[in-house]
Amino acid sequence: MSRKVIATEKAPAAVGAYSQAIAANNLVFVSGQLGMDPATKQFAGDTVAAQTKQALENMSVILDAAGTDMAHVVKCTVLLADISTFGEMNEVYGSFFPTEPPARAAFAVKDLPLGALVEIEAFAVLPD
Repeated sequence: MSRKVIATEKAPAAVGAYSQAIAANNLVFVSGQLGMDPATKQFAGDTVAAQTKQALENMSVILDAAGTDMAHVVKCTVLLADISTFGEMNEVYGSFFPTEPPARAAFAVKDLPLGALVEIEAFAVLPD
C-alpha cells in the first residue's frame, strides 16, 4: 500500500495532530475543513454560507495538491453547529457539486473546533 501526506499552504494548516489529507492507493482522505481563510487565519464570515464556501474552497485546493478535484469526491460528511442552518449550507454545498453530487451525511454536533459553524470532510478518488 502506498501512503502519502498531502499538504498545501493554500489551505489552513492543521490545528492538531492530523494531516490536511492522506492519499492511500487511489483514495484521498481529506480531513475536516473549517471555513477559515488561509491568508488571514480567521473565519471567512459569521454565517454558515460564508464558512461553507470557504471550507469547500479549502477542500478544493487540498484535492488539487493531491492530484484530484471536486468532481472525484465520492463521500462527504458535514458537521453543523446548528441543524437549522442545513438549508443555508446545502445551497452553497450544491454549487460545488452541481451534477452527480457525492454521497453525504450531515449531522448537528454540540461544538466544532474554534467555534466554527460548519466542518466538512471528504473522500475522493484519484483520476485514472
